[in-house]
Amino acid sequence: MGLKKSPKADLKRKYQRVWEIALIISLLLLIVSFKYFPEWETEVGPIEGPQELINVEDVEATKQESAPPPPPKPPIPIEAPTDDILDEDIEFSSTDLDVDAEVSGPPPPPVEEEEEEEEPVFFVAVEEMPEPIGGIQGIQQRIVYPEIARRAGVQGRVFVKAYVDELGNVWKTELIKGIGAGCDEAALAAVKETKFKPGKQRGKPVKVQVSIPILFKIQ
Repeated sequence: MGLKKSPKADLKRKYQRVWEIALIISLLLLIVSFKYFPEWETEVGPIEGPQELINVEDVEATKQESAPPPPPKPPIPIEAPTDDILDEDIEFSSTDLDVDAEVSGPPPPPVEEEEEEEEPVFFVAVEEMPEPIGGIQGIQQRIVYPEIARRAGVQGRVFVKAYVDELGNVWKTELIKGIGAGCDEAALAAVKETKFKPGKQRGKPVKVQVSIPILFKIQ
């Protein structure tokens, strides 16, 4: 069975009373201090410093005008002939018009350059189209296969347009479709050297343009 503490030795029972007494004493001291010492004055010395006056001036915006043009150059003085020179005798050639004198005719007009001949007109389709003598095989035999195309394995078909006149001669050639690597130039040269049977319209030889395929194939 536990022992009971004596009420006289229990300090916690007096905590509330001691706290109340201390609060009352502090309030009394505060009231007395406000009553007998109402004002607390502190003296602060004046702080003086050098005063600077700043003048604010309004600066007008200046407008930059373009520079005036330079003055004109002074005239160069020219020496005038003196009276002594003017008084000298000046000889004038005769101004009489000789009516009987022979006058050469006007110069001949300039020779006009001859106008360039107009390009002849070639038919696109006629009753009898031109045919290469020896056939396409004859043109193929004239082909020199370019070495660079042979090494690169370039093969294909080149289409050349030939302009054939009334005598069967190739007037000019044009490339329609090529494969490159020198094959186009070889085809144009072979067609240019070929003789054709001229095309005819109503039994009369005429100028005709014809398309020719050239095959390049490595054997």
